Amino acid sequence: MPRRRGPVRKLLLMPLIAATYFMVSGGPFGLEDLIGKAGYTLALLLLLVVPLVWSLPTSLMIGELASAIPSEGGFYAWVRRALGPFWGFQESWLSLSASVFDMAIYPRIFVDSLSHIRPALTAGHRSIFWMLAVVLVCAIWNLRGAYSVGFGSVWFFALLLAPFALMSVLGVWQGIHTHSFGLLLQRAPATDFTGALLFALWNYMGWDNASTVAQEVEDPQRNYPRAMLSAAVLVAVTYILPLAAVALYRIPADRFTSGAWADAAQVIGGRALALAVAFGGVLTGIGMFNALSMSYTRLPFAMAEDGLLPRIFTRRFANGAPWVSIIFCAAAWALALQFTFERLITMDLVLYGLSLILEFVALLVLRLREPHMARPFRVPGGIAGVIAVGAGPTALILWAVYISRAERFAGISAFLFACLVAAGGAALYALARLSLPASLPPPNPET
Repeated sequence: MPRRRGPVRKLLLMPLIAATYFMVSGGPFGLEDLIGKAGYTLALLLLLVVPLVWSLPTSLMIGELASAIPSEGGFYAWVRRALGPFWGFQESWLSLSASVFDMAIYPRIFVDSLSHIRPALTAGHRSIFWMLAVVLVCAIWNLRGAYSVGFGSVWFFALLLAPFALMSVLGVWQGIHTHSFGLLLQRAPATDFTGALLFALWNYMGWDNASTVAQEVEDPQRNYPRAMLSAAVLVAVTYILPLAAVALYRIPADRFTSGAWADAAQVIGGRALALAVAFGGVLTGIGMFNALSMSYTRLPFAMAEDGLLPRIFTRRFANGAPWVSIIFCAAAWALALQFTFERLITMDLVLYGLSLILEFVALLVLRLREPHMARPFRVPGGIAGVIAVGAGPTALILWAVYISRAERFAGISAFLFACLVAAGGAALYALARLSLPASLPPPNPET
């Protein structure tokens, strides 16, 4: 098996926080439809409550498992250790299938933001070339290794949020001087609670993605719990403050659709601020695609090391980048760039949600089966605490799966399509066991 030929520069805490931020959020972009569907009151309520029942429990689960089993492949390694190779394969299959829909969203954000800077650049078929360029640039960037991706995420984080920080200050200042705090209670003309909650969940999902690069993180047992909780706070704050700012500046909620942040910035701070916010959207598209590429491409590598994929996926550069996996995944993501935004979110949420349930099951099984495993960080409350942290996210996922019956995808319901995708994982596992080594290596140790 090809191995690294020397020491690899590892992700420190700050780059890990920044990369995690982009794996989950990438700033307020993506909130536009939430505001338009819910109005300011419900949108703020969802952005305050969803982290408590979705983000915080998930972060606690990841903090425990990532510190106990800091293996390359992250959540795949956890599920495989707890439930065996079949379910480990399904975990990766569901996550990689979700990534096909998830990764098509961020080049679209890039193009929408670029069109606010210069519409002629994205007119007609030019948009697809820009989206393909995002895929290519991020693939090349990922070939430079995890350290390069994490370092870039820190700069993207600062440049992206600077104009939103200014917009937030101007909006709150306006609210103080005009006593317009009552606008925070403004309702949408036609509230779509179901759609709003789906968008809120999507804007807060992806916490486990950072776990897949565990062997490329400095002191993962200590840094993962800190990174998860720090990123959770940052995501919530950078959602809530800009949303409150546009409400206090008396911008109607029904004006918010995809790409509306630049228009809001124009009203609040003029053309220069609008251009800065639009440029932030360009950074969001690249930053999220780049960070998530780092995450997802470690899954085929880890599966190949375990004998569940051809061994060519174990090829790595000296900097640790799994170059075969990066090229393969980038090609797959490029094929899904033409799906519509809402359909992408529905499919992404359903498939990702099913994989997340497996992770909570793994957390419980490992507590019961391996109670003496070294866990530098633990979900508090013993077994009851483990069950409690999994209850909220699981209930929300099952609800999202239930309502996906009404969404159509490829001519059938999104729920049925997701079932077919999941069934495909079982079929592929059977094929892998026929064509690959009969004996699989034992699960990775916890250290």
